Amino acid sequence: MQTDLLLYNSLTRQKEVFEPIRPPFVGLYVCGPTVYNYAHLGNARTYVTFDILYRYLKYLGYRVRYVRNITDVGHITTEFDEGVDRIGVQAKLEQLEPMEIAHKYTVYFHWVLQQLNTEPPSIEPTATGHIIEQIDMVKKILAKDLAYEVNGSVYFDVQAYMKQYPYGELSGRNVDELFENTRELDGQDEKRFFADFALWKKAAPEHIMRWDSPWGEGFPGWHLECSAMSTKYLGDRFDIHGGGMDLKFPHHESEVAQNTACCGHGPVKYWLHGNMLTVNGQKMSKSLGNSFLPHELFEGSHELLAQGYSPMVVRFFMLQAHYRSTLDFSNEALQAAEKGYRRLMNAMATVNKLQPSAEGSVDVAAVRKACKEAMNDDLNTPMVVASLFEAVRIVNSCSEGLQSVTENQIKELKHLFNDYAQVILGLKEEASESGTGQLTDQLMSFILSLRAEARQNKDFATSDKIRDTLASLNVQIKDTKEGVTWTYEQ
Repeated sequence: MQTDLLLYNSLTRQKEVFEPIRPPFVGLYVCGPTVYNYAHLGNARTYVTFDILYRYLKYLGYRVRYVRNITDVGHITTEFDEGVDRIGVQAKLEQLEPMEIAHKYTVYFHWVLQQLNTEPPSIEPTATGHIIEQIDMVKKILAKDLAYEVNGSVYFDVQAYMKQYPYGELSGRNVDELFENTRELDGQDEKRFFADFALWKKAAPEHIMRWDSPWGEGFPGWHLECSAMSTKYLGDRFDIHGGGMDLKFPHHESEVAQNTACCGHGPVKYWLHGNMLTVNGQKMSKSLGNSFLPHELFEGSHELLAQGYSPMVVRFFMLQAHYRSTLDFSNEALQAAEKGYRRLMNAMATVNKLQPSAEGSVDVAAVRKACKEAMNDDLNTPMVVASLFEAVRIVNSCSEGLQSVTENQIKELKHLFNDYAQVILGLKEEASESGTGQLTDQLMSFILSLRAEARQNKDFATSDKIRDTLASLNVQIKDTKEGVTWTYEQ
């Protein structure tokens, strides 16, 4: 099965033609959220990106097994949080059991992604459901003399590994650089080498989530779960592994080492990483007070937000930047996205009302070709959106009688919007809970079509009356080269 799809491989740092290992089957693994960042808005962007990849691979005809894990083990004992048991801490704060906390945030995570119209994965395994597989992987690495046990904990032996395999290729880091950036940490005195990382940690008396193992009661290291679950469901070598750019090191680098130690090769052919979100040019963080949750964005209930933005507007906004580029949130950018989304939805409704002509003066095939080329160029969604707005211009121009379109071209426009706006980009018509949002758009589309008909018939009195009446209701309409737009200003 041949396609022209190019994907940027983080391992080779270049675009490569996508060729699955076992066509038409594609194995896709994306690192799911951990309990302390289930609701992080940056995560939402990551999962929208891989939802589009999932959708596009299926559109191309591949059989995709999409695996996205849930980290419900309360360890998160990496150098970045100094061994804090996040689930345990949150369980005490909310006076709930640890698994209640994990379930609560998992439900919220699913709700957010449902609002953003992402498709569910084929399999969503949990770390707690695969303790046996993780223990088995530790045993295999120990048997290869690439790990060692100390006081009930097991550490990956980076120095022993480096005698056989390169370390740091994915993240582009070397051991000297790692040494310079490493600080003294909990458990550091147990390690033989500063870069060694935990495969299994002995549970302290206060640690709530623990399991029996050959090395005593403990819990798996953070990096281990993805290696164990991806291998179980996709094999020891599969097609695509992805996540946020912040996971390159140490998480994904450690996965490469673990899988290579077990199998003699890395786990995946293509590594994909999405970039981060910023807010008004600054990194999103709680300390800066510019971090808000998805539901706050939808409701407009954060002090930085001028209004609420619907989930489809947020998704449309995310599509306007390439997934490997930084995306900056601002009220101005989101409001512009809201207008753009509304124009697209209006055009998709208007295309059903176009009157065919014997001859057409538009080139729908060229727009489809541009959309396809953009998607094949490493999922270049901004260019897909730009091409779709060329289709919007065509629809509005035909609606106003400035261009003509044949019956077949109307069908082509409908298929174009369906394939690229709905099936691939995952955009859909949405309404408020009362249904008034959709009704408003439909009424405006009807009113503007009456105005376009009046202008086509040179009935400028009626056309001007419609415009002036709308203006008295604070609805401003604007005639542009791309068509007619409208905005409501309270």
